[in-house]
Amino acid sequence: MSNSPTPRRRSARRRTTAIGTFTAVAALLGMAVQAGTASADNPASGTKVDTGALPMKLSPSQRAELIREADTSTAATATTLGLSAKEKLVVRDVVKDRDGTTHTRYERTYAGLPVLGGDMVVATDKSGKVTDVNRASKAKLAGTDTGAEVKPAAAEKQALGAAKSEKSTKTKASQEPRKVVWLVDTKGGAPVIAYETVIGGLQKDGTPNELHVITDAVTGKKLRQWQAVHNGTGNTMYSGQVTLGTAQSGSQYTLSDTQRGNHRTYNLNRGTSGGTLFTGPDDVWGNGQPSNAETAGADAHYGAALTWDYYKGVHGRNGIRNDGVGATSRVHYGNNYSNAFWQNGCFCMTYGDGAGNAKPLTSIDVAAHEMTHGVTSATGNMQYSREPGGLNEATSDIFAAAVEFNAKNPSDVGDYLVGEKIDIRGNGTPLRYMDKPSKDGRSLDNWSSSAGNVDVHYSSGIANHFFYLLSEGSGKKVVNGVSYDSPTYDNKPVTGIGIDKAAKIWFRALTTKFNTTTNYAAARTGTLAAASELFGGTASAEYKAVANAWAAVNVGSRP
Repeated sequence: MSNSPTPRRRSARRRTTAIGTFTAVAALLGMAVQAGTASADNPASGTKVDTGALPMKLSPSQRAELIREADTSTAATATTLGLSAKEKLVVRDVVKDRDGTTHTRYERTYAGLPVLGGDMVVATDKSGKVTDVNRASKAKLAGTDTGAEVKPAAAEKQALGAAKSEKSTKTKASQEPRKVVWLVDTKGGAPVIAYETVIGGLQKDGTPNELHVITDAVTGKKLRQWQAVHNGTGNTMYSGQVTLGTAQSGSQYTLSDTQRGNHRTYNLNRGTSGGTLFTGPDDVWGNGQPSNAETAGADAHYGAALTWDYYKGVHGRNGIRNDGVGATSRVHYGNNYSNAFWQNGCFCMTYGDGAGNAKPLTSIDVAAHEMTHGVTSATGNMQYSREPGGLNEATSDIFAAAVEFNAKNPSDVGDYLVGEKIDIRGNGTPLRYMDKPSKDGRSLDNWSSSAGNVDVHYSSGIANHFFYLLSEGSGKKVVNGVSYDSPTYDNKPVTGIGIDKAAKIWFRALTTKFNTTTNYAAARTGTLAAASELFGGTASAEYKAVANAWAAVNVGSRP
């Protein structure tokens, strides 16, 4: 038998197991999962999608060529946009529509310094003419003094103090403070020279720490901080008997999905680093019970496959970064760890086993939520604090439910509940509710001027509520056997357009409109533009539904 890896598809039988309730660790703040789908109760209405505005399915080599072409013309693009001589553009991503429109996402530097909040998306038609520019900031950088009075060591000390005040442990700077130009929420919109320090170690619940702290390089004032670790044949625990993509090498099989970018699933075996690739002699994984280490591996591997297939089949996106490269899943993190998270650094999703190590956080919606944090990082990259952070979390919630509905798994049917399988509270209730987010006791149903001061996992409720209303509409209804009753801020009804259309609108806005500073008002503008491009202008039922759903959560008004 050949020693070269051979793709395998595997299935296995689910065994029922009775698991008692357990006391959940405080919140699972790093894993908010929610979103929606079209239902038989509420069929989609309105016009058909404009296929020309849908993203083209690009091979990794085609995407690389588009990036190369964009790289060769950054100087000309900067001139066209009226940037100063010291400003340079750096290509982050390129998305091409079927009608030839190209959306190039840039980061910016000034005098060699990274400009945080200076990113933009530039749309050009097939002739190369600029047709639209979405900027994170409109501030002018010409003439900015890049001098600093504060020493890097002082900035590092401040960042370490911020981490310790969050009860982080094993804190240390994971990189030297770097000087940057800060354009996010500055006084009068003026640029500020600052230091960005990243602190490693562990958060108070054992989650890896990547705390970013921004320090004014002139005054020493702390300007902002945010956390970059986003707390996201198998006999699975949650999805029954499923088919998995595996590979064979000699007489051994591994959880390596060669059909999906070589995504691999590892066993951390209650550790917090390292891990071993799941390997076995029989190509059958798990037995449906948490006591079998392979069971959680099968769930995570399956969830990753479903998410890959959803983004590729529905949105034409070839992997998290659209480059055909699969991420990594890691299960059995820590001991009694009730969380899951995404890290850009390892390009991986990591899952704990819950209280008592009895309920691994590896359900479909959790896996999709964590992988979507990677998609967001590669596209809109909304900064993980204040209103942009709420939108970042909501995006993972939205596509988590969209993946769940799209999967059509009879053991885990699509719903608008958050983490309903993992029982994180220990009392059988979901972590969150999309039709009325405030049912969890903390999430926001509607926008207010204080929304940016609320933890991002709770301010995400505004966008989650919007998306539910856009998908299903307001009032009482039953979807896949689950009862919902969604209110509106203005006490006016909303008619849904179905999750398929709603998800296409959100995806287009995420990949072509959103940026690091996008707030709720800007999200409304971006989704309205996306609806117009996809469904034919402001008179379409879809455009009006977007406007009505935002008004129903107190963002903007009805047309």
